[in-house]
Amino acid sequence: MSTELFVLSPEHFMREALKEAHKAFEQDEVPVGAVIVCDNRVIARGHNLTEKLNDPTAHAEMQAFTAATNFIGGKYLDQCTLYVTIEPCVMCAGASYWTQIGAVIFGAKDENKGFLGVSKKILHPRSILTGGVLEKECSELMKEFFRRKRKS
Repeated sequence: MSTELFVLSPEHFMREALKEAHKAFEQDEVPVGAVIVCDNRVIARGHNLTEKLNDPTAHAEMQAFTAATNFIGGKYLDQCTLYVTIEPCVMCAGASYWTQIGAVIFGAKDENKGFLGVSKKILHPRSILTGGVLEKECSELMKEFFRRKRKS
């Protein structure tokens, strides 16, 4: 039996984040999902809960940061990667700065509320940023949510 570590792809983990986004969609929340990965393993999950909790800060990333720091037992996530279906907003990018997250990987850009429209410097200087992973799937879920909202 081989003792080599099998490393899962960014697409694999983005699919996990998409599962969280679908949970938000089903709860009539803006469909953003996030997972945090450490050592090739999902250690935290989150999806938007702003409507359910009546809390404008209850974004998917914030839920995942809280779960991950509780799992690790510390406030720094420098050995972890955040996978999120949509480009983080300024608040979530700022929170990622304080966690010192090792990497942020997002699916689709958010031209209106994404942090890149303000400054990439919001992220911790050692954080690696990657966008466009499963971009089409992430973007389509968001578009479908807002199409349904406009119809109702």
